[in-house]
Amino acid sequence: MLEAFGLSDPGCVRPNNEDSYLVSPKSGVYIVADGMGGAQAGEHASKLAVDTVAAFIQSAGKLDAETLLQAFRAANVRVMKEAASDPSLEGMGTTLVAVLESGPELQIASVGDSRAYVYDGTELTGVTEDQTWVNEVGRRLGIDEASLKTHPMRHVLTMAIGVSPELRVYSGTVRPSTGELILLSSDGLHGVLEPGVIAAQLAGNGSLEAKCKRLIEAAKQAGGPDNITVVLLKAH
Repeated sequence: MLEAFGLSDPGCVRPNNEDSYLVSPKSGVYIVADGMGGAQAGEHASKLAVDTVAAFIQSAGKLDAETLLQAFRAANVRVMKEAASDPSLEGMGTTLVAVLESGPELQIASVGDSRAYVYDGTELTGVTEDQTWVNEVGRRLGIDEASLKTHPMRHVLTMAIGVSPELRVYSGTVRPSTGELILLSSDGLHGVLEPGVIAAQLAGNGSLEAKCKRLIEAAKQAGGPDNITVVLLKAH
C-alpha cells in the first residue's frame, strides 16, 4: 500500500509552470514531467506525456516494467507527432520520471533529469541516472564537480521525450520497506538543493503534504529559479 501526495509551484522566476505531475493510486502510477519549448510548448509537452503514460497503463493488461517502458515510448511518439503537426509546438519536449506499482515492487523509469529518490529515514539515495551532458560527458571527461556546477553545458539534456525516435529510458526496481519514502522531483528541486537539505525536509513526523510544502519552500528560499514539482510516496 502506498500513500501519496504531489505538489507543483512555478518558483520565483518563471512566469508559467511547464511541469506536470500525476498522483493516481487507483492506477498505481505516479509521474513528474518537466517540459521545455517556446511559449506554451513546454507545458503542453509535459501534460501530453503524463496523460499518454497514464492512459497507456490504464489500458494495459499487465503492470510491469515492460508496460512502463512501452508507455514511455508511446509518450515519445505522441509528443513528436504533435510537435510535427503544429509549428508553434516545434522543438517541444519533456523529461519524464514515473513509478508504477507492481505487486510489492515499484517499477521506476526516467528520461532526462527529473529524478527518483528513496529516503529511509536517515539517508536519501538516488535511484535514477540523469541523462545530461554533465553526467554522461562532463564527468567521464574527468571535469571536477565545482567546475561542472558553472559549466556552460550544465543544463543540456542528452535525452528527452519528444526529441528523437531513438529513445533511451533508464529503468530500475525498488522494493520499499514500511515507512520509507519515494520522492519524484523536477530539477527545480534537486537542481538547487543538496541531497542533505532535501533529506532534512523529509525527516521527522508530519504529513506527506507538509513535507511537499517544506521541500518547495526550501527550493524557493534558495532562489527558486525554475518550476518546482515533487511527488512523495510512503510505503505502508
